[in-house]
Amino acid sequence: MELRVFGLTEKLCQGKPVLGFTDTETVKLDFDELAFRNVKYWAERAMNWFKLGGYIILKSSKNCYHVVFNRSVSWAQNLKVVAWVSLFSHNRGLTKWLLMQCIKKSSTLRVSNKNQKQSPRIVYKHGKQDRQIKEFLLFRGQIKDIMKKLDTERES
Repeated sequence: MELRVFGLTEKLCQGKPVLGFTDTETVKLDFDELAFRNVKYWAERAMNWFKLGGYIILKSSKNCYHVVFNRSVSWAQNLKVVAWVSLFSHNRGLTKWLLMQCIKKSSTLRVSNKNQKQSPRIVYKHGKQDRQIKEFLLFRGQIKDIMKKLDTERES
């Protein structure tokens, strides 16, 4: 796990860094332009097929969702799961996201605000939440606390 600051220009992020959760052991999906019921369907299928134990769904913007699974896996297994969902769901956004994660050799999901988009918020939980999800949520909470402190300091 590491803190990743995306390389956005200051104009794009209005002087604020975009922070995310990066690792190789947590299976994460980034769906764009997909209805919630379809995201839930693919999360459920992946969880059952690959025995991932549980998942959470976060809404990042209108019809854009992140999914984080509970069981820790190897990087090879992580890519296998994401590629499987990408192939069968035909979601172009997920396919592009998968390719970027392969290039970086780790996967990242945004945690902080980005431009006019708020931080992704949890909209659904299913199954166990005691391993990778717990770690993700802990890290997410720490980032949100840091961002609040920075905003408070900027205002004073």
